[in-house]
Amino acid sequence: MNYQKLDAALATALNDIQDSKETSLEVFIHTEPILDSAATAVLKSLGVNDVTSGKDIFTATLSPNAISQLSEQPWVKYLKRSQQLRLVNKRIGMGILGV
Repeated sequence: MNYQKLDAALATALNDIQDSKETSLEVFIHTEPILDSAATAVLKSLGVNDVTSGKDIFTATLSPNAISQLSEQPWVKYLKRSQQLRLVNKRIGMGILGV
C-alpha cells in the first residue's frame, strides 16, 4: 500500500477494518486525465462505474485490497475517503441565530 496517496481519513478508516476483502469504503479516485486501456480495465475490474476518457475523478465503494491495489498504480494521483452526508436540522430557533 502506498500511504502517500491516501488522505488521513482513508488511512484511518483502513486501520479500523477487520476484513480486507469487504467492500465497504466509499472513495474518490483521482487519476491522470488521460488513461490508457489498461488503466480503464483496472478501474472497471474493481467495479468503478462511468470510466470514460478525459475524466480524472471517479467514485467507488471499494475493499481495502482494492484500495491497496489502486494506490500502487502510477496513474493514480491520490485516493480520498468520501464522507457520509447528513441532513441538517431545518428547525433553527431565532435565538440561536442571534437575531
